[in-house]
Amino acid sequence: MQVEQISIFLENKPGRLENLTRILKDANVNIRTLSVADTSDFGIVRLIVDQVAEAARVLKDQGYTFSRTSVVAVEVPDRAGGLHDILDIISNAHVNIEYMYAFVERSGRNAVLLFRFDKPDEAVNALHSHNATVLSGDALYSL
Repeated sequence: MQVEQISIFLENKPGRLENLTRILKDANVNIRTLSVADTSDFGIVRLIVDQVAEAARVLKDQGYTFSRTSVVAVEVPDRAGGLHDILDIISNAHVNIEYMYAFVERSGRNAVLLFRFDKPDEAVNALHSHNATVLSGDALYSL
């Protein structure tokens, strides 16, 4: 069970991120969460949005360089050790984490961890076998 993410190659200059978010706002695309990783000249903006196809359409129309990739969303209790419990499962499954980011749900009871794994199917199987809550795209987009 994986979630679709949009990764956008963005020049590291003032106003570039604002322009990106304006384009999505004007298309009525809601950003559920994002991560920005940068270098001196360029960055990668990773987005989870509520309307992936529409976001991809407007980004393409505006000339953005982007890709659609799959990530795994795991819901955990928002408490000390919640992240560690998931990382322990992944480590014992011998799956590598390429990157991750997270956010806390509106209720504040749970956090959502987004992972890019080198072996996503094995990661999901390990998580399921330990009764971890892996979210579908629809469930994540509607939070």
